[in-house]
Amino acid sequence: MKAIVYKKYGPPEVAQLMDVPKPLMKDNELLVKVYTSTVNRTDAGFRSAEYFISRFWSGIFQPKIQILGCEFAGIVEELGPDVTTFKKGDKVFGFNDKSFGGHGEYLSIAEMDAVSTIPIDFNFDEAAAITEGAHYALVNIRSAKVQAGQNVLVYGATGAIGSAAVQLLKHFGANVTAVCNTKNLGLVKSLGADIVIDYQTEDFTRTEKRFEFIFDAVGKSSFGQCKPLLKNKGIYISTELGKNGENIFYALTTPLWGGKKLLFPIPSITKEDVLFLKELVQKGEFKPVIDRQYKMDQIVEAYKYVESGQKTGNVLLKIVEA
Repeated sequence: MKAIVYKKYGPPEVAQLMDVPKPLMKDNELLVKVYTSTVNRTDAGFRSAEYFISRFWSGIFQPKIQILGCEFAGIVEELGPDVTTFKKGDKVFGFNDKSFGGHGEYLSIAEMDAVSTIPIDFNFDEAAAITEGAHYALVNIRSAKVQAGQNVLVYGATGAIGSAAVQLLKHFGANVTAVCNTKNLGLVKSLGADIVIDYQTEDFTRTEKRFEFIFDAVGKSSFGQCKPLLKNKGIYISTELGKNGENIFYALTTPLWGGKKLLFPIPSITKEDVLFLKELVQKGEFKPVIDRQYKMDQIVEAYKYVESGQKTGNVLLKIVEA
């Protein structure tokens, strides 16, 4: 099969399109023919190993798993003998950061992992982008214990995580102030944000509103910068480690002080999370934002675009032209 393989850590150019064997399938797994995947921060982070800590999962000196692609949508081609909840021909989508594989023509995933049938009336492209940004947003929203009526600020509301966060926060009944660039003001308003701040013309830290939760979905602010905007016992979460890894230090110390605090949740995803997101999609309460798409032989360009910080929502990788 065709797959994008990286045999060493490094820049986008380490990812190459190659012929490799189909993945082996265990008794409790599905073999999925992938139609669409995404290229996202998770894939880029593992490929570059910019944060050395990621190597404790992926391999210290070289990657143990050499085909990335955590998000996927496709068709079940084969079933292990122990699989009972899927059938051949099912259209499925999901998230796999255990063995990845979405950047290849086939992947295997356990029946009880983060995989489900595609929402009604969704195509492969739309379904492939449901899980990555949304599950990161969901983990952080749950960690902050957001309640209906609370004021929440989302910094970086146009990325895969931020655009999902705005929609999920509205589902949970929060009042959302979103920060984005000029060109995406209309988009972010359409996602449900109550107030939108254009960071290119305004300093978001000068707002008079105060928040129970500030979520930096792109990791470009700091706890010190945002702390004055938090209410007493307010929570700040960023998707990045912060300058010199300061967010880890603050996550260990600020909860001890009893006031404003920084949390640094470890992301995770379950089948139940996928089913929850699927339900929101089917209710029309969440729809992933799609930026653009690339073919497999354009993977280097795709990575460069994702890492440019300019993408809006999700970037698709077309494995099969359906």
